[in-house]
Amino acid sequence: MFAELRRAVVVLALLTVLTGGLYPLVVTVIARAAFPRQAAGSIIERDGQAVGSDLIGQPFSKPEYFWGRASGTSPVPYNAAASSGTNLGPTNPDLTKAVAERVDALRKADPDLGPVPVDLVTASGSGLDPHISPAAAAVQVRRVARARGLSEDRVRELVARHTEGRQLGILGEPRVNVLRLNLDLDALKGEGRTP
Repeated sequence: MFAELRRAVVVLALLTVLTGGLYPLVVTVIARAAFPRQAAGSIIERDGQAVGSDLIGQPFSKPEYFWGRASGTSPVPYNAAASSGTNLGPTNPDLTKAVAERVDALRKADPDLGPVPVDLVTASGSGLDPHISPAAAAVQVRRVARARGLSEDRVRELVARHTEGRQLGILGEPRVNVLRLNLDLDALKGEGRTP
């Protein structure tokens, strides 16, 4: 019996070193060498200051900014340490209420808003998605242009510049990174009003 126990302890120790230490170390070294920006969190910097990540959404609620997807994290929105979906089904009254509140907020900011794309009123699986669909960006163009004193064509041009295609041409859907788009809107100097 002690021989089996000793073997089990040795195997446990060996696997702990291999899978808990050596493997993560090798993967980290390879990732940092091959993909240094991504391994460091895909941090976006402006003027030497970190302002966010390409991978995690941020809350925007002012009319002069594009709004992203709703956050599914709690109690703090867009908290990467609490990434999770809401797991609410389409007939769940809590989801119905949350979607109605988000639609009301969008319509309050732009009373002439047409049909609302679903990604503007629902959270992603992680609750942290930094992207919206081109359709979700398009319905916000008028509000953002009006709030910034810019032409809608100028704002559409920025949206088009920030629209990323499918990965490898076939994976995923076209998308717009909300933080990068809003940072470029802020970078427009001498155009429209200063927000």
